[in-house]
Amino acid sequence: MQEAELMTRITIDPAIFGGKPIIRGRRLAVEHVLGMLAAGDTPDELLAAYPWLEAADIQACLLYARKAVAQERIEPLILATAV
Repeated sequence: MQEAELMTRITIDPAIFGGKPIIRGRRLAVEHVLGMLAAGDTPDELLAAYPWLEAADIQACLLYARKAVAQERIEPLILATAV
């Protein structure tokens, strides 16, 4: 999967977690996935804990983190919230 395609999995919804980057509009923040991985959870454990999560979502979180550390321009998809 290409980087641009992976990055479409990372979205921002101002109504969810104060606009922090999340995965595909769901209530799972990129920082939570990274935190679980840093704490020693395996990708398989994350996939088991979140049945809707896909391996490409985890890869997208890692790519997002790499871009953030490299200070590259990051433009996640901003979702419109229902009012």
